[in-house]
Amino acid sequence: MPATFWIETLGCPKNQVDSDKLAGSMLAGGYEPAAGPGEADVVVVNTCAFIEPARAESVDAILALSDGRREGARLVVTGCLAARAGEELAAELPEVDVVADVGVPVEVALRPLRGARPRWRPRGGEMVPALDLLEMPRRPSEAPWAYVKVAEGCDRRCGFCAIPGFRGPQRSRPLGAILDEVDALGAREVVLVAQDLASYGKDRAVRRAPGDASAGGAAGIVELVEAVATRADRVRLLYLYPSSLTDELVDTICATGVPYFDLSLQHVSGSLLRRMRRVGDADRFLRRIEQIREQAPDAAMRSSFILGYPGETEEDHDELLSFLERAELDWAGFFTYSEEPGTYAASLPDAVPAELALERLRECAEIQDAITARRRADLVGDVVEVLVDAPGVGRSHREAPEIDGIVRLPQSVVPGRLVTVEIVAAEGPDLVAEVREDDEAGGRAPRVALRAAPASRGAR
Repeated sequence: MPATFWIETLGCPKNQVDSDKLAGSMLAGGYEPAAGPGEADVVVVNTCAFIEPARAESVDAILALSDGRREGARLVVTGCLAARAGEELAAELPEVDVVADVGVPVEVALRPLRGARPRWRPRGGEMVPALDLLEMPRRPSEAPWAYVKVAEGCDRRCGFCAIPGFRGPQRSRPLGAILDEVDALGAREVVLVAQDLASYGKDRAVRRAPGDASAGGAAGIVELVEAVATRADRVRLLYLYPSSLTDELVDTICATGVPYFDLSLQHVSGSLLRRMRRVGDADRFLRRIEQIREQAPDAAMRSSFILGYPGETEEDHDELLSFLERAELDWAGFFTYSEEPGTYAASLPDAVPAELALERLRECAEIQDAITARRRADLVGDVVEVLVDAPGVGRSHREAPEIDGIVRLPQSVVPGRLVTVEIVAAEGPDLVAEVREDDEAGGRAPRVALRAAPASRGAR
């Protein structure tokens, strides 16, 4: 009887993609999925280590799954925590049988070693994992949508972020490999993710030899979005640095029919952003949001913000509160600052007490919750197209899967279909809709054809 496996995924959508590829490697290695962690021969924990609460959650999950595994089952830890603190994990958690490097398939990590094998190999002047999980195949998507990771690592050095230290510099995938994965997944909505999505392809353009016209050799984010839009009904982008959001990229996103902008702002005080090693300020962000809404009045806006970063003053906080009221974002997430060893911010003075940071977070959340509820209520009476994710659950272009609200539908509507509905009520972040029987969409063509980009509107 084949050995079985179970994968527990923590953290962000990028980790979910990694887990999908880990599962693919396990299936290719002869394993079969188990019905639950207590029935598996191999239990894998794909961990998160972005901030301290995520690390604590990962350790708790490791211990809980260890306690619940059956006798003889092996426990494997992979993901960001394994990359960031692998030796510490192995030393302090005897429950763990294998700590697998990021980028190494679990099935490979479990094999008995036969001599030395290289963990890294050179590529284009840098070292990358010898067995690159990023390029491993995945099973077709079981949902009508799927995340697709287009790059690994990050070249930025934001003051609060430790990711470049353990995920490495950006490594963009070839365009052809991404499109092959999109085709194999068969999803109607493709959600593109990366640590620095808008910088997709920049590293490949630098490495490409003169005259090299290999497929995807220097494709950028615009070319990627346009290409994916010919293969899926919807293309959604998560995690865009505002400084990389060009006019051309805005035009391309709007042209796909999914004007959804997830802008990673983190704060709006210009002086505090400089301490974060980022650029921008409230006025610049507001101008960009206004310009997008002028171009696409039904555009949806999401962002995230850090409260309590070292040196954050009451004036900085008041500026953020004012921004939230003026920007009227559809969605926003708020997090208190977490000091990460090895980051620039860890050495900064003027720490903000945890209690004060939490109080500021609550103030922001209270304002944003009211704005979100109001913007959702304003949609009552609108006719929109939704993708049916599951019985009774759909999403329009305004809702990203797993992180935003949903559109509640009659249970009878078939999952996987695109249907036209009328919004009849709002319940906090969620909407309630009735299906218009005279207009149901099908097919696989993009809902809106790409249009030519308008003339440049100048520097922003």
